[in-house]
Amino acid sequence: MSTASMFSVKQLVESGFCAKSMPSKYVFPRSDDNSVVHYIPDEAKVIPTIDFSLLTSGNPDQRSKVISDLGNACREWGFFMLINHGVSQDLMDEVIKVSEDFFDLKEEDKRDYAGKTLFDPIRWGTSFNVSVDKTLFWRDYLKIHVHPQFNAPKKPVEFSETLREYCERSRKVASELLKGISESLGLGKNYINKKMKIESGLSHQLLVINLYPPCPEPDVAMGLPPHTDHGLLTLLMQNQLCGLQVLHDSRWVPVNPLPYSFLVISGDHMEILTNGKYKSVVHRALVNNNATRISVGTGHGPSLDTIVSPVEELVNWEGDDRDCDRDRDLPAYRGIRYREYMELQQSNQLNGNSCLDHVRIL
Repeated sequence: MSTASMFSVKQLVESGFCAKSMPSKYVFPRSDDNSVVHYIPDEAKVIPTIDFSLLTSGNPDQRSKVISDLGNACREWGFFMLINHGVSQDLMDEVIKVSEDFFDLKEEDKRDYAGKTLFDPIRWGTSFNVSVDKTLFWRDYLKIHVHPQFNAPKKPVEFSETLREYCERSRKVASELLKGISESLGLGKNYINKKMKIESGLSHQLLVINLYPPCPEPDVAMGLPPHTDHGLLTLLMQNQLCGLQVLHDSRWVPVNPLPYSFLVISGDHMEILTNGKYKSVVHRALVNNNATRISVGTGHGPSLDTIVSPVEELVNWEGDDRDCDRDRDLPAYRGIRYREYMELQQSNQLNGNSCLDHVRIL
């Protein structure tokens, strides 16, 4: 079934059709791994927090400490909260506002962008991929390829200018984070950015805006199931409603971010690039029955034609003879073109970090 022939979740809610009970196509079986009750949340764990200002303008001791903290967060969590990042609160508020305005457009205006292919500049839809989803997710989305070529819907009129500024600012933040992550690996400040051509003007940035309307039965539905992100890093912000959870030590940890912070998610290509030293984090989005949650993510990766494989310096051999039987750290992943990996993820159901299994060397 094409996206264009389906109701959006927002339209479904506003029609009153699901005011008292859930349509069966959105109900996950209790035995399903995606069930909300499948894992017990762990409220006690403390999510790492990184102060961006100390990374960019701190003294040498402060910078050394935050780089160490950054490495620990990537190694142990694949996730952290970023504060003092320099993106203004006014701009972040405006992005949320224009996102709401887009989803408030008439259905026919939004459907101008519906039912398109993965690499079309702008794509509006519902669930994840309705052609492969066995059960639909309680989520509408807008996906825009914003770099190296910037795109934006024509409506609302202020959307384009606001998104352009926000995407430029988030690219700068991501670039600085990658410098710190590169240093934490002992690779040198600019190693990852040069290897992935992040500052060449050809790197890829995808903006994803998620809308999770109020759900009449949040215990049986899912906003997004457990999954990992493609790319190197995702920078995520949201309105003041929580719903994100990350998987840490086999327990779901609810994320309650500080206002105007970024949530930084390590992606599959960070795991591939570091040969598994830094993991991509499994996360999911829950829904609520009170209000609409909006999240805005910018995914940062190399150019679509870049082949990402483990960095040689992180594939450590013991001894001089590579054909000997001594202990050695072999490449854990085969190289894959970034474009092909995105196609692979889009054509399969979201299921934890299963997409990595296609490139993992057993």
